[in-house]
Amino acid sequence: MFDTVILLTGPAEQSTLAALLKRHNPQLTVHAARTLADLDAFNGRTLRSARLVAFLSPVIVPKRILDRLGFGAYNFHPGPPDYPGFVPCHFATYDGAIHFGATAHAMVEKVDAGPIVGVELFDIPAGTSVVALERLTFTELARLFWKLSKMLATQAEPLEPLPIGWCGKKTTRRMYEALCDIPLDIARDELERRLRVFGGGHFSIHPTITIDGHRFCYVRPQAEAAETSPLVPAQAQEPEPVA
Repeated sequence: MFDTVILLTGPAEQSTLAALLKRHNPQLTVHAARTLADLDAFNGRTLRSARLVAFLSPVIVPKRILDRLGFGAYNFHPGPPDYPGFVPCHFATYDGAIHFGATAHAMVEKVDAGPIVGVELFDIPAGTSVVALERLTFTELARLFWKLSKMLATQAEPLEPLPIGWCGKKTTRRMYEALCDIPLDIARDELERRLRVFGGGHFSIHPTITIDGHRFCYVRPQAEAAETSPLVPAQAQEPEPVA
């Protein structure tokens, strides 16, 4: 019997999202999880009666967990279906995208590949920074969670998929790192573009340039570095000491 939701999200979102689910279903048990170790700690009986809901979680849920869940797993992804993968706001800003959004989908073994059950789309205002885009995206993710929360909390059957498929190249951390590896012959406008998008030091990855075997890291001026991302954990935004 469906009576449990495992909510995989950060501490800032946990209480608010759990309260919304329980408002729809007061009998629902909501378990908090933040890490893969937290998921592995649940016994088989709990997983068989549970649905997993991930909201802005960096955890890649393995097949061994997905296969044991009795009522499926759903993820809220901070990007539209044409931006699957790692930190889509950064890549959309780098690409000069004019439209963006948020996606809810059933989780399968492959990341950002399961059937899509909800989408919110919006236009990106001209001149929007990465962090400003992430704030807009967070708002749409919250709106999407609110729309689907009743079904997630009360409906034992799988959510109905939309006639929408994933498209576009799936972005990765390796692609992010490659764009932060600045070639010596880079054009000035391309350099400015990369620094504007990837210069915030998120995930402790900074644009770097290598000269005669010496690696130099770009650190954004303190006045510009004060803007923090709502989609990146705080500890991942703090710049590393530069040797």
